[in-house]
Amino acid sequence: MLAQSFEISKPKIQRVPHMLRDHVNFEEKYEPRVIAIGPLHHGEARYEAGEKFKSELTEKFIGDSGCQGELMHKIIEDNINELRDYYDWAATESYTDKALADLLFLDGCATLQFIYSFINNELASFRIPREQVASAEQDLFLVENQLPYMVLRLLMCQSVEEYQLKTAVDDFVWVNVMVAGGKRKRRRQLEYLVINMEEPTHLLELLRTEMLGPPKFDARKKLPRYRRPLFRNIGELKAGGIQLKPSKTSTLRDISFTRGPVAFLNLPPIVLDDSMERILLNLKAFEMCPHFQNESGVTSYICFMHSLINDADDVKQLRSAGVLYNRLGSDEAVAQYFNQIGTDLMPNSDAYSNVRAKIEEHYRTIWKPTLSTWLVQFGLVYLNSPWTILATLGVLAGLGLTGIQTWYTISPLAPPFTACDAVCEYMKKQLKIE
Repeated sequence: MLAQSFEISKPKIQRVPHMLRDHVNFEEKYEPRVIAIGPLHHGEARYEAGEKFKSELTEKFIGDSGCQGELMHKIIEDNINELRDYYDWAATESYTDKALADLLFLDGCATLQFIYSFINNELASFRIPREQVASAEQDLFLVENQLPYMVLRLLMCQSVEEYQLKTAVDDFVWVNVMVAGGKRKRRRQLEYLVINMEEPTHLLELLRTEMLGPPKFDARKKLPRYRRPLFRNIGELKAGGIQLKPSKTSTLRDISFTRGPVAFLNLPPIVLDDSMERILLNLKAFEMCPHFQNESGVTSYICFMHSLINDADDVKQLRSAGVLYNRLGSDEAVAQYFNQIGTDLMPNSDAYSNVRAKIEEHYRTIWKPTLSTWLVQFGLVYLNSPWTILATLGVLAGLGLTGIQTWYTISPLAPPFTACDAVCEYMKKQLKIE
């Protein structure tokens, strides 16, 4: 169990690590576009319009809560020391306890009301432009734009709509996982957390937990590790007779290799669009934050995909297998994205180690295939569509006709040229057989 290999520590809410801050388009990928949540971007001029929206959302939240705003504010004030401790010291050093409580109260109410209205299709009443709604949705999952989950819990507990709010938060996170396939049974993440883990630090950590899924158990004997990998990308996997197939679930840890008459690499289906691009980048940054000891689950997934994708053709193969849904642009753009995001990373060496070892073992034994394996591979390559079937039959027919003609030419028993021979000649010309 991977989680047992690390002493998991809770991260502080802090800025993106310095090693990532000089990357191209840093502001576009890591900084909020519409709404600043928390102290790190508070007061910046570009978020003035967002402050107006937050005030309207907060007023609506208090009105529907059945509780006086002063009482809800007081519960934030009473816990301000613990809430301050969720942040890196530099993020809150300039705030008095009262100023920080005011900020967390306003942002917490606005966040919960936005999520509730988003899930229930009620945001139109706030007159927030549609394109800004999409950007604000993404803003809530940026590493620098987080509130302690404790703020949300304290406020939800004071509302008469506590259950509806908790359900809305769970649904909001689940929607933003942005996975495809629909084979995974949906579960209530908050109920899962109550049973299996402590309260998350913030919404981004809750999203990470949902995306990764539960730790994988593998009771089977571990295969030996090889020093040099025998594969580099999808093209080489296909050349080695390995087919791609969607995993039974959509969690990032659900990567496996199965081998029978046909070998399959099973990968979780994922939708890659602008939103998922930013989410993966921010989860990568989150796992790299100082003092956050973790199993690097998302980083390991990114590195695994980076090892599979070398060029646009590899992306095309993933799309054809129903493993990747490309809404980012061209296949070349997706290849460049994974090649860029996957550099200079330190994945967990144990993540997917059994999968890699099984693939390498497959390569070491591939030169001793059985007859059934050859027949299956022949069918996958040459009989996988009506066009390849017709082309294959045409080639076989052409080879057969050429063989007959050769026999008739050299055999002393061959009869004289007949009408059948004329048909054969005509078919040869149509198939362009020399």
